[in-house]
Amino acid sequence: MNIRKGDNVKVMAGKDKGKTGKVMQSFPKLGKVVVEGVNAMSKHLKTRKEGAKGQKIEFNGPIAAAKVQLVCPKCSKPTRVGVKLLEGGKKRARVCKKCKEVID
Repeated sequence: MNIRKGDNVKVMAGKDKGKTGKVMQSFPKLGKVVVEGVNAMSKHLKTRKEGAKGQKIEFNGPIAAAKVQLVCPKCSKPTRVGVKLLEGGKKRARVCKKCKEVID
């Protein structure tokens, strides 16, 4: 998976299509990411003690990583991610497919 925690991404499909946000969590084995301000969900909690009120917790649910594209920090466009070998083929770096710049 080419999307990591801290990346800025744009949602390309689903109910939040067109929104951009920062990746808060990444789940590579599941192929999902949690993006700030995208896929808002709520959960109701029962009371624990008698006389106390219940709660409604708002959080951002995970979405498929295939539905988001990385926003290049150099050209500020959503792009696919390529891989380039650096230093004689020992180190890998992510590359923007539009401007050909190394992302990190």
